[in-house]
Formats: sequence, structure tokens, C-alpha cells
Amino acid sequence: LRGRTEKMSRLRQAAAKALLNSMQSTAQLTTVREVDVTKVAKLRAAKKDEFLSRHGVKLSFLPFFSIAAIEALQQYPIVNASMNLEEKTITYPEAEHVGFAVDTPKGLIVPVVKNAGDLNIPGLAKRIAEIAKKARDGGLAPDDLFVATFTITNTGSVGALFDTPIVPLGQSAILGTAAIVKRPRVINDPE
Repeated sequence: LRGRTEKMSRLRQAAAKALLNSMQSTAQLTTVREVDVTKVAKLRAAKKDEFLSRHGVKLSFLPFFSIAAIEALQQYPIVNASMNLEEKTITYPEAEHVGFAVDTPKGLIVPVVKNAGDLNIPGLAKRIAEIAKKARDGGLAPDDLFVATFTITNTGSVGALFDTPIVPLGQSAILGTAAIVKRPRVINDPE
């Protein structure tokens, strides 16, 4: 593509406009936390083959991180809320509708798992796999893009150690998950 100019797809145009609008109208702050996921990694390694045969979907780290985020949204509903500055109101949704950023040949799409707080790890793993496949195959229905109350992006899947994702309009936060890496650490743990 070097030395070439081409038209953006309507999808890329819409995404770029929405993200630019969010950057211009929403306070953006990034906080980076490092989390020891050794126990999750051991559980995943021990159960991934059984999980695949039982549920028909691979067990990645994403459902674990998603469940943790959803539980945090339930415990701290302000993070799942949206503000309307003109009306001076805060709206607390009745459920957690979690968007998952999916990179597709046509651009970034954020399909939504509605009522994600009602799902367990297998249910969430299945729904994430389903909507990601539909997004990549171009099979999303308009209802699949229903407005998320919170979004998760997994740039760790391409090796990023951290990122600064843009908070989508109408949401108060986005979680960017990073690569799982082994690091030497001094830990105070009886195990």
C-alpha cells in the first residue's frame, strides 16, 4: 500500500468520527495496573482441553478478565453509568452490556454481549467467540451493535504490554487487557 491513497470504508469513517468525537468531548484518563494471573494461568492450562471438548470453544484469558470487570461494574455501578451534562443526570443501566473490540478486515467493530452479568465463564466465552466470528465474517445484525455500557479491548492478543484505549461515547470506562507475560518478581505468598 506504500505510496497509495484510497477511500475509507463507511465503517472506518464512522469509527474514526465516533472516536474523535469521544476524545473531544470526554475526559480521557488511563490507569495501568499489573496483575498476577499465575493462578488463572494454571487453572486455564489444566482445564483448557476439557473446556474445549465440553463447551466447543477455546478457553482464553478474556472470559476471566471479563467476569472480573463485570463483577466490578456490579459492585461499583458508577463505572457502568452514563452522564448527560445538558440534563445534569446520571443513568445507571439495569444490566451490563459489554462491548468487545474486534479487529476485522473492514476495521474495528465493537459488538455487544447483552446482559453479560447474567453469564458464567463458559457462557461468556461462547458469546464472545460467537460475536467475534460474526464480526469477522460480516454477519452482525444491527442488534449485535446495540450500545454497550462498558467496553473491553484485548490488545494483549497482539502482544501489547499496555495501551490507552479511547473511552467510547456514552460510557465512563473501557478496559484494555494486555499481554500475559512471565516476569521475575518477589512475592509474599504461602504457595
